[in-house]
Amino acid sequence: MKRFAAITLAALMVLAVFASSASAADTVEIRGPVYNGTDLADIGSVSMNANTFAAFFYDIDEGTFTESLSILGDAENTIPEGQLVYTTQIQNVDFEYEDGFKSVTSYPVLGFFAEAFIPLETTSPDKLAKLVLDDDEKYTLRTGEILDIGEGYSLEAKQVDVDGNKVWLEFSKDGEFIDDEIIDVSAGGNDWVVDLDDIEDEDDVIVMRVHVNQVFQGAVDSIAQIEGLWLIDYENAFTIESDDEFGELEVTAIGTDSLTLKNKDDISLTKDDTEPIAEGLSILVADDNDAFRFYVFKEFTEPGTYEIRGTVVDNNGTTAWDWNSTTFAGFFYDIDDDVGTETLEVTGSAGETVEITEANLVYTTTIQNVDFAYEDGFKSVTSYPVLGFFAEAFIPLETTSPDKLAKLILDDDTKYTLRTGEILDIGEGYSLEAKQVDVDGNKVWLEFSKDGEFIDDEIIDVSAGGNDWVVDLDDIEDEDDVIVMRVHVNQVFQGAVDSIAQIEGLWLIDYENAMTIESDDEFDELEVTAIGTNSLTLKNKDDISLNKDDDEVIAGGMSFKMANNDGAFVRFYPYVEVTIEGGEEVADDEEEPEEPVTPVDDTNVTEPVDTEPVDTNVTEPVEDTEPVNDTTGEEEPVEDTPGFEAIFAITGLLAVVYLIRRND
Repeated sequence: MKRFAAITLAALMVLAVFASSASAADTVEIRGPVYNGTDLADIGSVSMNANTFAAFFYDIDEGTFTESLSILGDAENTIPEGQLVYTTQIQNVDFEYEDGFKSVTSYPVLGFFAEAFIPLETTSPDKLAKLVLDDDEKYTLRTGEILDIGEGYSLEAKQVDVDGNKVWLEFSKDGEFIDDEIIDVSAGGNDWVVDLDDIEDEDDVIVMRVHVNQVFQGAVDSIAQIEGLWLIDYENAFTIESDDEFGELEVTAIGTDSLTLKNKDDISLTKDDTEPIAEGLSILVADDNDAFRFYVFKEFTEPGTYEIRGTVVDNNGTTAWDWNSTTFAGFFYDIDDDVGTETLEVTGSAGETVEITEANLVYTTTIQNVDFAYEDGFKSVTSYPVLGFFAEAFIPLETTSPDKLAKLILDDDTKYTLRTGEILDIGEGYSLEAKQVDVDGNKVWLEFSKDGEFIDDEIIDVSAGGNDWVVDLDDIEDEDDVIVMRVHVNQVFQGAVDSIAQIEGLWLIDYENAMTIESDDEFDELEVTAIGTNSLTLKNKDDISLNKDDDEVIAGGMSFKMANNDGAFVRFYPYVEVTIEGGEEVADDEEEPEEPVTPVDDTNVTEPVDTEPVDTNVTEPVEDTEPVNDTTGEEEPVEDTPGFEAIFAITGLLAVVYLIRRND
């Protein structure tokens, strides 16, 4: 990049796991195909599997998936009982560790509501444990060092023998001993297979496999190198029985290798509705009066890194491929307006590799208008321009120019009820505070801040119809009058105990990290080749080879993943990744947990990773649409607070404070 500061680069690396470092999120939503029609009967029967629904379990190396979902509804937009059918079937997939464990190269897996589970009996789908790890990374451990392998399970290298041939490993859960073993790599006994009894009444259940690559006894360090790991969460294994219910679904058939679940009651889909199905699966219906439109999505909330992929290229004859917001769930999409802005087109030669010559990978994004989430709009403005850029939503600083952008932080119609003095965190360090409410309960004084620093404030008079506050600032990437925030105040209330403001519409951009894009700017493998009146075009500046088992970075967190498959059969897809960060700040009187050991280069010893604490200091809003009648005495009522319009002296003082703080 030619002119970009480091902060701009950070802003562009959207979806950190979408390449090398993942962007953080509170939840991750992965959507399936979008279906359009006048009603469910018009749309007809729909069916999706892992090829079209990126949330479902999928193994690219073998092109293996286990889950399918079908829906058949009527003209009343109702899915009758038994017409939403979810089926999953056991399949075998190879271990990530290519050489396998003790000549076992594959294992059975069952996708269950978009997560990978392992049957405790290889041919029976009714007793399952979640797959925690299937890994071929190399981990180098000193003796006494603990490797966190997920869900509280860990491995410790206890000791290495003096000859450097054997290592004593210990397997634990939440610090409690489970099993141990001495591995002798000189005798070819590199694998440790841990099997346990009485797991959901099953014995000899394999719960972990470990491959020790090397053992080393040096003058200073005793080291064991692990190169293959496979683990299931056996402590949370469960048994499924006929008629068991998962959300709206009921188990209707348990086959020799499959499960079938159907909706036990009618499911009605309505405009602007989110209808839960089961285990994080839901149906989202557009807020559209002219069409009936929906998609199925999976919401993930557990800490971890999640891959959002496009449809899979699974052929050997085609040499041109393309993706848009319909076929790539990572791209920006607004279901209410049926708007996507991004496309990715690739032309290449296909054999054992995919060869993409210069300028044959084309990424294009075009400004589109979408409606605010707050339906009534702000001061008669009902829509705003948006530009998807590397799978995230950005706002043009000029409505028809795509080269000056700021990331969209918030477009929200949630109701927030704030007491005076309460701070609403609205993302990326920005916040709103209800400073005061007048005695008549008509006006509220709001303050807008960033990282605790004052930006702007306003007195909102809801009695005069001035419910909206539009914050516009100057000198944002050399642009003036840039609207950076919109707020709609629904109600103001002055009670005997509490002074309250209710906010129902919020829209915010990250103007502090706005950026300017110029022709020839480079983003990883892509270069800006055209800046149109409303669009950007980027192409690969060099030839790109997609090789077997390859992860090839494209730009801004987007990558291609190639299968590790034999022969000249092409299988690959584009993807991005999002990380949900986990962990909470440890109190002073609590013991610090063991730090995890991370993968390292073969020649180095693993160093612990520092964990960022969670900021718990920001006051969360009270989401309540009714005034609070609080008799506990949390906040003393203000006895003699005058109205804003009656006290000119106070108004003058406020104006002075305002001007001073703006100058600061």
